[in-house]
Amino acid sequence: RRVAVIIPARYGSSRFPGKPLAILAGSPVIAHVVRRARRARGVDVVAVATDDPRIAAAAEQAGAIAI
Repeated sequence: RRVAVIIPARYGSSRFPGKPLAILAGSPVIAHVVRRARRARGVDVVAVATDDPRIAAAAEQAGAIAI
């Protein structure tokens, strides 16, 4: 049995556009989320579902699959 984590990450937002790419402690927010998901026990695959190539690139750099 394989466990996948799918993280939805849109660029557009009415309250905080671009939030997944906002820098927090030196890294984009999406990178922090990906790293934490990868450390979770039993997780085999982490993917980020996004509508933006910049978020996809940041997710892949953090070790996720971008879809």
